[in-house]
Amino acid sequence: MPKSYWIETLGCPKNQVDSDKIAGSLLADGYEQAPDPSDADVVVVNTCAFIEPARAESVEAVLCLAEARRPGARLVVTGCLAARSGRELAEALPEVDLVADVGVPIDLGLTRSGATGARWLGRDTGLPALDLLELPRRPAGAPWGYVKVAEGCDRACGFCAIPGFRGPQRSRPLDAVLAEVDALGVAEVVLVAQDLASYGRDRAARGARRAGRAGPAGPSQATGAGTRGIIELVEAVAARVPRVRLLYLYPSALGDELIDAVVATGVPYFDLSLQHASARLLRSMRRSGGARRFLERIERIRAKAPDAALRSSFILGYPGETEEDHDELLRFLEAAQLDWAGFFTYSEEPGTHAAQLGGRVPERLALLRLRECAELQDSITAAKRSALVGQRVEVLVDAPGVARSTREAPEIDGVVRVPATLAAGSFAKVEIVASEGPDLVAVAA
Repeated sequence: MPKSYWIETLGCPKNQVDSDKIAGSLLADGYEQAPDPSDADVVVVNTCAFIEPARAESVEAVLCLAEARRPGARLVVTGCLAARSGRELAEALPEVDLVADVGVPIDLGLTRSGATGARWLGRDTGLPALDLLELPRRPAGAPWGYVKVAEGCDRACGFCAIPGFRGPQRSRPLDAVLAEVDALGVAEVVLVAQDLASYGRDRAARGARRAGRAGPAGPSQATGAGTRGIIELVEAVAARVPRVRLLYLYPSALGDELIDAVVATGVPYFDLSLQHASARLLRSMRRSGGARRFLERIERIRAKAPDAALRSSFILGYPGETEEDHDELLRFLEAAQLDWAGFFTYSEEPGTHAAQLGGRVPERLALLRLRECAELQDSITAAKRSALVGQRVEVLVDAPGVARSTREAPEIDGVVRVPATLAAGSFAKVEIVASEGPDLVAVAA
């Protein structure tokens, strides 16, 4: 009887792609996907470690699955938490059979004999590593799919520990990305990376060094500089699929040429990683920009694409954040009129620049600021959604009764409720007849 697996994925879309690659490797080794974790021979938890709540959620998921698995099943922990704190996890969680660093072959650990209890398999142990970026993946389970185009990050944002455990940026070759796009066979491709707009810069720099020329050492802070790689990628993917969407763009990289490339795809959706609106606080975050510059970019986008949808995320309670900084963020949200926004309280990450700063904001105050921003943004989002009532739009049907226009990214934004008779995977013309908070209701046009 074939062996079976279950993968539990936590965190961001980039982790989901890694899980698809792990699943593809297990399928190639003769495993089958189990209908439930309690039926699996191998249970894999792909963890997140971006902030403390994510780490706590990952540990809780591991413990829950340890209890739910059937007798004799193996429990494997991988992902960001394993990469960041693998040895500590192996010592602290005797329930786990294997803690494997990102890219370490999971089946290698399962077939080795050794001591009982949790074991740590890391790249520093001398074991061969798999390149998850280039592994084949399991078939898409929806008419859209994430495609991860790079790993790691060359930036040094004050609050982020990702470069410490995911390493510097490593972009995939263009032909490898396009081969994966072709193999997925989906109607919408969502490109993701830690620093998407810098795709290809590292490869160009290595090529320049080999040729004896000085190459760019890291992501440019000049607006729009060094984005030729991502533009070529967007154009090539757009030639293959009806929809291409970009997630996580640093505003400093969003020049006119990249704006034009995104608009030309027919999906004018801009997910901008702003984090705050106070220029003073952004400098402390080791980022550039501020309310005035951000509003200028947003105005530029809307001048080129009046129907553009904009999303961003913001940190509340970063060390040194004052009431004046918070008021500036509120004014920015009112002026920007973003379609979508997420808000998070600051999480201290060991080893980051921010962990050394004074001026800590009390947790309760940070939460109050978050709620104030969220309430304002909820009203803006609801008003923008209501304004769409009466419009006719084209949607991609993700599942019976559930669809998305170009204004909604999968899994993070609202949806368009459509007649269940519309076939999943098809495009359809619909008329918006009502709004329900972040969601829309439509009938066939």
